[in-house]
Order: sequence, then structure tokens, then C-alpha cells
Amino acid sequence: MVQKTRIGIVGCGNISTIYLKNIARFENIEVQAVADIDTARAEAQATAYGVPNVLDTKELIEGNKVDVVLNLTVPAAHADVAIEALRNGKSVYNEKPLAIERKAGMEILEVAKKNGLRVGCAPDTFLGASHQNARKLLDAGAIGTPVAAVGFMMGGGPESWHPNPFFFYQTGGGPMFDMGPYYLTLLTSLLGPVRRVTGSARITSKQRLIGSQPHKGKFIDVEVPSHIAGVLDFASGPVGTIIMTFDTPGKTHLPNIEIYGTEGSMLVPDPNGFGGDVLVIKRGEKEWTTVPSPFGYEENGRGIGLADMSNAIVNGRAHRANGQTAFHVLDIMHAIHEASATGKHIEMQSEMVRPDPLPESLPFGQVPA
Repeated sequence: MVQKTRIGIVGCGNISTIYLKNIARFENIEVQAVADIDTARAEAQATAYGVPNVLDTKELIEGNKVDVVLNLTVPAAHADVAIEALRNGKSVYNEKPLAIERKAGMEILEVAKKNGLRVGCAPDTFLGASHQNARKLLDAGAIGTPVAAVGFMMGGGPESWHPNPFFFYQTGGGPMFDMGPYYLTLLTSLLGPVRRVTGSARITSKQRLIGSQPHKGKFIDVEVPSHIAGVLDFASGPVGTIIMTFDTPGKTHLPNIEIYGTEGSMLVPDPNGFGGDVLVIKRGEKEWTTVPSPFGYEENGRGIGLADMSNAIVNGRAHRANGQTAFHVLDIMHAIHEASATGKHIEMQSEMVRPDPLPESLPFGQVPA
């Protein structure tokens, strides 16, 4: 019988629903408690998904009902909740980003190391079928030696659809901190760590008009850049270009991610998803070829990173969606903003190691031993 790790969720907002749905499908984890600053919201999620305990955050973190805290609070609270959980003997898995500031992110890792605990962090989309397929193809030399990569997240901002979009434009928000973790986590899982960056950023509008309920018609004061362009020098050699924007309301023809090698190019689907087609075109060819994926987790598998970490704790191995990678991504995002402010290249002070790939044909709900 598979040993189940008891999960406690802090934060029952929008993103909690997909975690609650998916955790019920994993063989090795179960939600034993939920907490939220809005007790009614926590109670509603507990009722909807059969969670036995509704607690306040302090009770959940300090009590003995859970082994791992799944931290789904707003970004400004990520570090405080994570550190308290670690100090109370619980490993933690944060929603992205790991923290708002580098100092807080480093403290999370230090407290975890001191207490012999684990830190995991979203996104875990890089473990999806399409992105694991891209990893396999790159490692097999399908496009030769990688030379360059591009990533584009072109959108008009979440205020048109999100029920509470204010934090997207506050410190710790913006397109880079909101969507950058998906792109940068995938790119580093494919190409390895970044050694230096430069970039430019701007605030296009000082206020944004909300178009979604329940705050439709209100204005948001914009505190952070809404358009960021970065250049990434990977330690392994490739040069990356990344644009993250909330300032393009119309559609574009740009790819999500493309990687260019000495012998061909690869088109990689949206890093905010798990599935989609990987396409390759080799030197001298005129048409792209779709390469079928042999990997599982083609559907929305948010939670696989948490399940993998929980399994890794039990089996004493490294986990894939880990805090070191999340801190490196945080470092990169800050460095791009700093490069814009200073007009310089910024050398990275952090490192990461490419996580192990998943086994092929892994059914939903299973994780490697």
C-alpha cells in the first residue's frame, strides 16, 4: 500500500480548485486540512472536495494534522507562510513565485536546510508531456547543439477576467513575476542555469481599468513594469530572449517558446500548460514535423510537483520542482528588472541543476519511486 502524505492547504483562492481536484487523483497524497483568511471560502472548498478539517492558518501550521503545507497564498505572503511552516517541522510547496524578494527566498531555503525539510515550488508544468518530450529531444540531439531560445508571453492583462486582479500590479506582480516562472522554469529545465542577464522594462499605464466582476469599473494603480524584455546568457552557451507583457490586447504571431540549434529548430508549446505538440524542423527541411510524446501528464496535472516532492521525502531522493530552481528563477526575474534600472548586465548569484526527467508513459496519479 502506498504511504500517503498529509497535505494542508493555506489559501483557498482560484488556484486551489485545480490542486484539490488533482490531489484526489494522486496515489500518495491527500488533503487533510484547509485554511484561508476568509473562513467561508475555506469551508466552501472543504465541503466541495471532502476535506475533513477547516483550520485557521496558525492551527494548520503548528498542529499535527498535516505533514506538508501547500502554500497557495498571494505572493506577498509566500515567504512568511513558508518560513513558519518550516519552523514548525513541515516541508512546504509554494505557488509561484517562491517569494517576492531574494532575501526572503534565501531564508526559506536556509530554514529548510537547517531543519532537514524540503522546499518545492510551482510551476510543475515543465513535467508535462510536451515539455518532457522537448527535453528528451534536446538531450538526444534532435536539433544539434542549442544556440538560442526565445519565449513570448503576450497578453492584455488579467484585469479583464480575474475576479481580484489588484495584486497583479503590485510589488511582486507584473507579467514577469506572474508568468515568468512558467517560462524560466521550463527554459532552465531544458537548457540549464542562466549566468547573466540584461533587459529593459516599462510601466505603460499608471492605472488599469478592471473589466471583470466584482470590481468592474474600478481602477488599479500600477506599481510594477507591465512590459519587460530580457536577454539571458545560459551557462551552457545559448542566448535567450524573453518578453513578458500585459500591454498587447490584440493577438500576435509570436511563438510561446522556440529553441534554435546547429541542426534545426524546435517549437515548444505554452509553458503554462502540460500538453500540446512539439514540432521540429531540421536543416534543409521545408516543413515542421510533429513529434508525438511518449510521456504521461498531457492534461492539466498541477500538483505533480507536490506529489513528486512528497514521494521524494519518503524515498530519500531529490525532487524535481525544487526550491533551488525556484530561487534561481526569482534571481533571474529580479536581475532583469535591475538590468533595466541600471543599464547593465547582471551576473547571477544563484545556480540550479536540471532536474531528472520523468519516466515515459507514467499514468496520471503516479510518480516515480
